[in-house]
Amino acid sequence: MKKVTGIGGIFFKCDDAQGMNDWYAKNLGIATSKYGTTFEWADAEDPSKKGSTTWSTFPKDSKYFDPSTQPFMINYRVENLVEMVEELKKEGVTIVDEIADYDYGKFIHIIDPEGNMIELWEPKD
Repeated sequence: MKKVTGIGGIFFKCDDAQGMNDWYAKNLGIATSKYGTTFEWADAEDPSKKGSTTWSTFPKDSKYFDPSTQPFMINYRVENLVEMVEELKKEGVTIVDEIADYDYGKFIHIIDPEGNMIELWEPKD
């Protein structure tokens, strides 16, 4: 079973999320909205398949990364999230929530051994 297939997103907390968006837009040319930006790309193994990676700032007091106290979270793209979660449970990995299913994919959050929040995403391509 393939596990992680790529980076789905990079999320980090900031004292001034909008100010950071503005700085990245001005200095690095990243066109941002209040939600950050999305980079689109073609799959290396099958260029007809498209994917995306999200880059987003969050307010410093955001609870979205809880229970982690780290100021960042990485979203990994995965295949077959249900099967992967079963394997993670067998390995004793801390599962934060239940699988959530949206129009754009399935999500679940886990914690790594150093307390970092990880978001797993099975996109609906």
